[in-house]
Amino acid sequence: MALPYWRLSSFYFFFFASLGAIVPYWSLYLSSLGFDAVAIGQMMAVVMATKIVAPNVWGWLADHTGRRMSIVRMACFLAAVVFSGVFWGSGFWWLVWVMALFSFFWNAALPQFEAQTLSALGDQHHRYSQIRLWGSVGFILAVVALGSALERFGISLLPWVVVTLFGALWLSSLVVPGGSVRQESRQSCSILDILRRPAVMALFAVCFLLQMSHGPYYTFFSIYLENFGYSRSQIGQLWGLGVVAEVGVFLVMHRLLPRYGALSLLFWSLGLATLRWLLIAWFVQWWPVIWGAQLLHAASFGIYHAVAIYLIHKLFVGRHQGRGQALYSSVSFGAGGALGSLFSGYVWSSLGASYSFVFGAFMSALAFVLAWLGLRGKAELK
Repeated sequence: MALPYWRLSSFYFFFFASLGAIVPYWSLYLSSLGFDAVAIGQMMAVVMATKIVAPNVWGWLADHTGRRMSIVRMACFLAAVVFSGVFWGSGFWWLVWVMALFSFFWNAALPQFEAQTLSALGDQHHRYSQIRLWGSVGFILAVVALGSALERFGISLLPWVVVTLFGALWLSSLVVPGGSVRQESRQSCSILDILRRPAVMALFAVCFLLQMSHGPYYTFFSIYLENFGYSRSQIGQLWGLGVVAEVGVFLVMHRLLPRYGALSLLFWSLGLATLRWLLIAWFVQWWPVIWGAQLLHAASFGIYHAVAIYLIHKLFVGRHQGRGQALYSSVSFGAGGALGSLFSGYVWSSLGASYSFVFGAFMSALAFVLAWLGLRGKAELK
């Protein structure tokens, strides 16, 4: 069966285009409604926190029903419907509930689609990055175009753009072939047996800490830049630059992984992530340095994510692939992202904006130490 390359890629395109609308600009939208840094950190933490629960609920359902793409389609549709609730109110608790519910569905879709993509790739799983890069393209186009549009038409345009992108995401999910989740006979161990392995526990801890380090970036980077005089067009360009670097990495990951090995690439990504957060913390007024820091997104996210997906695919085989991807999303983007957003809001308010990025650097440095102690030399990760 031929690989449905463009149908798989279209889903990534619209999913990450919607992410490109929410991540850089939603905090600016909340700020325009009068919320302070603590409240914004709390609301963004809610979006991240749903990734702790949602992927596991939907992952369990997909693994037990075998109807993975049906679940993805339903989740995309409900996310679009629920998000429209932002047009009905702007109070703190109303937005908390709307954001919690829409993200419960939205965050359910991607881990199951990742498993669907890897199943479609079969023994060509090293080609994952060639499909995933279209998500990065979608993010770039959304973030750059929106930066100019919001500067011209105002931040009130943002919810309309997001709900439109959610609708396009649902439509793209309808053209992706379904198929059942294969129940492979060679799978003999339980999910708990896999989770008890030291390498698996160490890998999830590293993923948790690295995504925690991204909390200040995903929650406050746009506000941080705006406070230092960057225009919304420049902010969009900087977000886009980071993802352009990510695309460059995805184009060559199928060569880098066999040549250098997953663990070596992981160590480099963690070290460069620490450097990136320190540059943003200390040199925000030097735009050439900030541009250089954004290029390091190639390492802090691009290399890291491709390696993590590869390792999760190796460790969670057969019928456990759906829940393996769900757990990766829950532990890293969910728990790590939520706590990173929450703590960075408190650090921002109590110590100052720059220290929230120093906090991020400390978390990624801790992830490097843990990876070095807990993953180096593990045969099952090579």
